[in-house]
Amino acid sequence: MEKGKQKKAIYKKWWFWLIVVIALGAIGSAMGGNDTAADDKKNTEAVETKDKAKDEAKKKEEKAAEEKKKEDSVPSEYKSALKKAEQYSSMMKMSKAGIYDQLTSEAGEKFSAEAGKYAVDNLKADYNANALAKAEDYQKSMAMAPEAIRDQLTSSAGEKFTAEEADYAIKNLSK
Repeated sequence: MEKGKQKKAIYKKWWFWLIVVIALGAIGSAMGGNDTAADDKKNTEAVETKDKAKDEAKKKEEKAAEEKKKEDSVPSEYKSALKKAEQYSSMMKMSKAGIYDQLTSEAGEKFSAEAGKYAVDNLKADYNANALAKAEDYQKSMAMAPEAIRDQLTSSAGEKFTAEEADYAIKNLSK
């Protein structure tokens, strides 16, 4: 029985518990308490992401500078023709050919053929949407049949939309 009492006495000593705590700490540290490699990987990824963002920002700045330089080299007549073309497209819902003709016509804006071409080539317009708007206008205001609307949209004496744009408009007319 003397050995049993000695075992109980060991558990009551402070130095025994100190050893247990140190041993548990060492085991915990060895099992993954040290994430230096994972931290290094996260830091590397963060730096790479920052560098990538800086590169993209630099590319955007370079592209903007290049576009500004390009824009500065465009003659003022071309810029004016483009601005007028934007108005015709957004307000009057005209076709590409219709806008070009209006820009270059003696009875219209009297821009040079080159300025008119520049304007329609650089105009960001949704001609399908323009054709649909014109078709809806013909349907509502003139009560025209779909085939008559198609003819008016594609006519060289009319709106001058392409056949594809007219097809889109007729297909999407409200019934």
